[in-house]
Amino acid sequence: MNTSTTTSGLVIAIDGPAASGKSSTARAVAGRLGYRHLDSGSFYRALTLAALQRGIPVDRWPLLTHEELDSLHVDAVPADGSFLVRVDGQDVSEAIRGADVNAHVSLMAAVPAVRGWLLEILRETGRNGGLVADGRDIGTVVFPDADLKIFLISDPEVRARRRLLQQGAHPDGETLRQETERLAARDHLDQTRSIAPLVPAADAITLDTSDLSFEEQVSAVVELSRVREP
Repeated sequence: MNTSTTTSGLVIAIDGPAASGKSSTARAVAGRLGYRHLDSGSFYRALTLAALQRGIPVDRWPLLTHEELDSLHVDAVPADGSFLVRVDGQDVSEAIRGADVNAHVSLMAAVPAVRGWLLEILRETGRNGGLVADGRDIGTVVFPDADLKIFLISDPEVRARRRLLQQGAHPDGETLRQETERLAARDHLDQTRSIAPLVPAADAITLDTSDLSFEEQVSAVVELSRVREP
C-alpha cells in the first residue's frame, strides 16, 4: 500500500464509539489544519466488504490468515487530503457504508490476523506527522505516542439520531429506539472484545459532544491542537 505522506505536523488521534462523529470531526479538523485525514474504519470496512463479496462465511473470519487477507486485494492511496481505500483497485468509498458492511464490520475488526495485518499500514500513514486519524483504538494501539488524543462521547440517543439523519432516514420514535439499541449492542461488542477493546487512552481528553454543534466540536479539537503545536 502506498500510504506515505510528506506532510509535517502533529499526529492527532480521535477515538470514540460508533456514530460519535469521529470521521466527520477528524476530516474537518484535518482540513482546518492542512493535515491529511485517516479514517481507520474504512480499512476494516473494505476488508469486510471484500470478504462478503468473496462469499467467505462469517464463522470462518476468526481463522483468516495474513495470506488470505492479502488475497482480498484491499489497498489505499493518498488522495485529496485523505486516503482512498480500494478493493481490487476499485474505489469502494460508497459501498463500504452499506448496511451489510455496518452489520459485520465489528466482527472483522475483532479478527486477530486483521489487527496485525493493518497495524503497520496504519502507522505508516503518520510516519511524517500532519495526520488526524480516527477509529476505536487509534490512541491506544495504532498511535500510542500521538501528540494529541481525543475520545469523543455523546448520549446514545443523540448518536442514533445523528446516524439516522446521516442515512437520510426520519428519526421517529420507533426507528430512533431501534437505532439506539443497535448502537448500544455495537458499543458492547466493541468494549468487550478481547483484542483492542474500545477504551479511552489514559492520556486522552474526553470531549462530550451531546450538546455541541458540529462546528463547536471541530473548533474544540483545533484549539486543543494549537496548544500542542511546537
